[in-house]
Amino acid sequence: MLRGDPFKPSENNFDWLGRGIYFWEFGLDRAWRWAKEHCENPAVVGCVIQLGNCFDLMDTRFTSYLATLAPIYLNSLTQAGKPIPKNRGVSMKARYLDCALINWSLDGALAPLAYQSVRCGFCEGGPVYSDGAGCETAILHESHIQIAVRDPACIIGTFRPSG
Repeated sequence: MLRGDPFKPSENNFDWLGRGIYFWEFGLDRAWRWAKEHCENPAVVGCVIQLGNCFDLMDTRFTSYLATLAPIYLNSLTQAGKPIPKNRGVSMKARYLDCALINWSLDGALAPLAYQSVRCGFCEGGPVYSDGAGCETAILHESHIQIAVRDPACIIGTFRPSG
């Protein structure tokens, strides 16, 4: 980071995009909100990231891969007598299934492709406008694009964000 400390990858079994160093794409306000909710001494750092070989779930090619792999993964758990993880929590923010499926896919089925990052958009929060009489926007307050960097070499620079 700014003082030379390496970024610590998150390895929670509920992380939305599996294992990695998490970033909001052009989401300074969202990053600050998250930091203030989860950290005693919140801070936000800006990064220049080269996504490299990205498993980009904003592209239908990659969502198709995941759709093909999901039943294979779930069947492998069933055959092994293991429980199937489930997304849960407020607004499904604990993404146990998504995390397990992405990690399984990138570490196993798609491992020869060595994906360096994962990117996905998430619709989150309530509508930015509603008049209470049925007129409501589909644009949500906390929607964002999140990136999980699996290969730290993709982080090519850091800076102090302004604003």
